[in-house]
Amino acid sequence: MGFALIFDIKRYAIHDGPGIRTAVFFKGCPLSCLWCANPESQLFAKEFIFWPDRCLYCDACISACKKGAIINRNEKSKEINAGKCDFCGDCIQECHSEALQFVGRQIGVEELLREFKKDKDFYWESKGGVTFSGGEPFLQPDFLYQALIACKEEKLHTAIETCGFVPWEKMNKVMPFVDLFLYDLKLMDEKKHRRNTGVSNRLILANLEKLADTHRVIVRVPLIPRINDDEDNIRRMGEYLSQLKKIEEINLLPYHELGIAKYERLKKRYTLKNIKPPAPERIHDVKKDLEKFGFKVNVGG
Repeated sequence: MGFALIFDIKRYAIHDGPGIRTAVFFKGCPLSCLWCANPESQLFAKEFIFWPDRCLYCDACISACKKGAIINRNEKSKEINAGKCDFCGDCIQECHSEALQFVGRQIGVEELLREFKKDKDFYWESKGGVTFSGGEPFLQPDFLYQALIACKEEKLHTAIETCGFVPWEKMNKVMPFVDLFLYDLKLMDEKKHRRNTGVSNRLILANLEKLADTHRVIVRVPLIPRINDDEDNIRRMGEYLSQLKKIEEINLLPYHELGIAKYERLKKRYTLKNIKPPAPERIHDVKKDLEKFGFKVNVGG
């Protein structure tokens, strides 16, 4: 039935849809949002992550690497030559402090179902289920389709979190097997959207309009100071969403700094270091502004 490349499975998730859920995080995303808190989700490939505070600098990983792909760049950092590395895992097996780890692993539908079945009783009691998130699940559409069918055969409630930047045909194909869409909406102005995410928002808005015609959708808005929390963007967002049929709820996801350290561990550059989380008063004001359009607005998932 094929495999998917994922970077995490989170059990007892309570911020990824209703009830207690199991959330599966697919690797790979078509957007490159400047504020992304999960940089390990962006690349559709396996990666290494290095935790310098765990490293014993025993160089066991260097000795274990038959390809000579690992070097000490300085006394507090190791560098992995991606051109030489074949992800055999020998270095990780020798790293007893777990300073060196893979990000990304393949999983099949049957293994995924076994994970879901562990918590089936919790799903029933809490009206929860499973959520496919990312990254972007629709970048691996064949596996997603197969997994959703398998979930429905087990009578599991299903949700997909998507950025919406996918061909409509892929979204339309899975709709009969999805109970809820968690739809990310970031900026209404196309130029600002392209500048801060790397892509236009035209396809995203077009897909949301089609989806909200027939399906239940919760819109998720990351609230990023100085980028999308201004009154104009919030007003335009409220006006736009109020015209769509199946949207009753908005989740505000305030910006946080918890993902910044991941960029350093992945050797990636983070550009928003000067932005701080929004003040509680600003979150409250945005919540009230969107509630004026008749929506239920929650802070968090």
